[in-house]
Amino acid sequence: MDSPCTRPPCFRKAERPQLCSLLPAPHPLGMAATGVLSKELVSRLLHVHFKDDKTKVSGDALQLMAELLKIFVVEAAVRGVRQAQAEDAILVDVDQLEKVLPQLLLDF
Repeated sequence: MDSPCTRPPCFRKAERPQLCSLLPAPHPLGMAATGVLSKELVSRLLHVHFKDDKTKVSGDALQLMAELLKIFVVEAAVRGVRQAQAEDAILVDVDQLEKVLPQLLLDF
């Protein structure tokens, strides 16, 4: 990579440097410019957890998985904001996301 990674530390781990280049360019407000995950990123995320390296995923399945991940991330953000507001916090922190995560996972 030519420029240093500006992603959060969880995306800068040495064992996963190739994922950083697949993320959409950051928006000045911290959001992805396009609002969608690339098929390459979704494919790479899925293949990390497949036991068989020969497993293939169709384009439609990748598109569906990308939409599901987008909905999951947006819902996590919304619930984190609501939790922060309930606690009179100015910013959403990991603490608020940890509090909403159990119910979020049950809902999905």
